[in-house]
Amino acid sequence: MVYARLIIMRLLKAVVVLFLIVIFNFFLIQMAPGDPAAILAGEAGATDQEFLNQLRERFGLDQPLYVQLWRYVSGIAMLDFGYSYRLGVPVFDLIMARLPATLLLTGTAFVLSLVLGIVAGSMAAARVKKPSGSIIMALALLFYATPLFWVALMSVVVFSVYLGWLPAYGLYTVGAGHTGFALALDVAKHLVLPATTLALFFMAIYTRMTRTSMLDAAQQDYVKTARAKGLKPSIIQRRHVLRNALLPIITLAGLQAGQMVGGAILTETVFAWPGIGRLMFEALQQRDYNLLLGIFFFSAALVIVFNIITDLVYSLADPRIKKGAS
Repeated sequence: MVYARLIIMRLLKAVVVLFLIVIFNFFLIQMAPGDPAAILAGEAGATDQEFLNQLRERFGLDQPLYVQLWRYVSGIAMLDFGYSYRLGVPVFDLIMARLPATLLLTGTAFVLSLVLGIVAGSMAAARVKKPSGSIIMALALLFYATPLFWVALMSVVVFSVYLGWLPAYGLYTVGAGHTGFALALDVAKHLVLPATTLALFFMAIYTRMTRTSMLDAAQQDYVKTARAKGLKPSIIQRRHVLRNALLPIITLAGLQAGQMVGGAILTETVFAWPGIGRLMFEALQQRDYNLLLGIFFFSAALVIVFNIITDLVYSLADPRIKKGAS
């Protein structure tokens, strides 16, 4: 009952937040430079005003701003995001075709960064006065400070061009005709470089956060009591220190999960990964504003979903959150 009430409250707030985001994104796109009709007309080789007027009428760009806003908001309420200016395909269909690839990439990178970050941070906390602990933190700082696009390009050069170990681009090998397990293995090989590249930055954040949280938790009275009882250091680290140190990491992970969707834009572009990040980049170049608005909506919805999941996980990890919601 308590969890159901928590979910309902979060969903009600999410609807309000999503509505405000929709309005903000609409006006933000309206202020962007460039006229989609003029760009399409230029590519078609037609520059006369009559053709431009026809395109604006076709896309509804000749209507007053409040009419365009009403059509957009009422369409979203019916899950109708309009049509892509350039492709003439429903925006919803385009996004749904690309969304699974983005979820695969960001989900893999998220799990990889979280697991490796917690493990590395735990090792660094246990070896705080040893050279190995300093090496771990130095590597975390290096991954945090290195630009994502540089890591992506260098990984392609080293592991694809020079060594030839992994494919450099795409979701799978085009024309190979793989099916079943062979297709899954082919996708996994293509996933290694983009997922690892995207995970390194966030892994560095989790490593530093885990180390700091564990060192802080190790100074608490309950840990001193556990030591006085004669418990093994490994048990103290796992049951008492790490468990309580995970609470701020859960909060940070929920925020970072949403940011990964934004970080995937650059990663998908470099590795030609067919996700919504690359689709957003292409839509921006082509001034396909309908498609951009649809991608913004789904990106915001994903961030809100991640935040709701984070609240639920946090309430499970810390019962005080559940009591506060009751």
